[in-house]
Amino acid sequence: MNLFRLFNKKTFPHGIHPEEYKAETNKKPTRRLPFAPEIIVLLAQNIGKPAKAIVFKGQKVTRGEIIAEADGFMSVPIHAPVTGTVKAIDIVNSARGGKENAIIISTSPSSGQVISDANSPQNYLKLPREELIQAVKNTGIVGLGGAAFPTHVKMSIPKDRKIHTILVNGCECEPFLTTDHRVMLEKVEQLMLGIRIAMKCVDAPKTIIGIENNKLDVLEAITPHLPKDGSITAVAIKTKYPQGAEKMLAYSLLGIEIPSGGLPSEAGLAIFNVATLAEIGALLPKGQGLIERIITITGDDLKKTGNYLAPLGTPIRAILDYAGITGDEVELILGGPMMGTPVRSLDVPITKGTGGLLVLDKRATKQADILPCIKCTQCLQACPIRLNPSELGQLAAKRRYDVMEEDYHLNDCFECGACSYVCPSNIPLVQYFRIAKTLNRERHLQDG
Repeated sequence: MNLFRLFNKKTFPHGIHPEEYKAETNKKPTRRLPFAPEIIVLLAQNIGKPAKAIVFKGQKVTRGEIIAEADGFMSVPIHAPVTGTVKAIDIVNSARGGKENAIIISTSPSSGQVISDANSPQNYLKLPREELIQAVKNTGIVGLGGAAFPTHVKMSIPKDRKIHTILVNGCECEPFLTTDHRVMLEKVEQLMLGIRIAMKCVDAPKTIIGIENNKLDVLEAITPHLPKDGSITAVAIKTKYPQGAEKMLAYSLLGIEIPSGGLPSEAGLAIFNVATLAEIGALLPKGQGLIERIITITGDDLKKTGNYLAPLGTPIRAILDYAGITGDEVELILGGPMMGTPVRSLDVPITKGTGGLLVLDKRATKQADILPCIKCTQCLQACPIRLNPSELGQLAAKRRYDVMEEDYHLNDCFECGACSYVCPSNIPLVQYFRIAKTLNRERHLQDG
């Protein structure tokens, strides 16, 4: 508790304080979600190249078996989330609204009891750094905080950079979501091992776990497991959105500003989500791959809200059937309300980057009229990286996407949604910025 009093003022400039809506699920222990009759495993579950299927229609697969191999450095393998039969390798709906290649598996009744034989368990902390990073890649692990960046790539620090501190994001500042909260309470030993593995991979002497001060039960649970040499510490920081973003976390914990367009490693930092490291600590000793993750199922008109361990590839339809949805007109969001992805199809599956399924009824999703900007500057006060969302929005309306990028630092925006949240004119600023980025990328590809 003294630690809380000492550090609860640590924060970053600007940001917002949305309603948390976490009380519905943050005290509920994680339970297992029943296996769906059919699992849809997208091959594109990470930033970078999709995995390459190595199974065929009609093939029997065992839970934990590799069914798609990494296709290059910026790619990770995918393991079978269930035991069953490959029904098809086909193009299916994705959360982003397009189509993606997927392996569709008909689930066997024995799925809950069988896991494919993997490598022999071993002490991974004794492996050379390069072999350890390869072992991380073999698990198929990516950033579980939502970005889905391949973890082994983040651990492959360029030789000209030196990491002095690992920052572990235990903030979980997105409203409604409580998966990281439960991970930090239920998987402390795995988290500590995952941190030590990451420290060896990036050759860092120190780690700081940042935890928002609305999770003091987590701080109490973790403190007894911290090493006495002070190499790993846990710090409570002020509850504010988006406290868990890399730049915000670095500033709050260390006062370090990651430069515009720069990476944390340029500032001597490596930043990981708590769930990512806890999974590394759980999977590597067993030589297993990532086949499931904890998701928060919450929102309106649900009978069974909570945190659930769900096989990757579980369709939204199966989740809602189990959770007992009672409403008709609802909005479905994979992730949280600020940075999550609205979905229209019940056949969209969860992926490695899915932290939750949020159900909002028609009252919460009623669209307000978009009004002209009144120059109130609330978006400037909210933006955590000190952009000018008002000017960017007006440039987007004029389709000056090149000016947005070149003169107004559009690419520094990580789409937290704080500007849209505070806008009294209901201008969907973050949606404008996403469109601008997409069109700029297409323009650069055309220009060569």
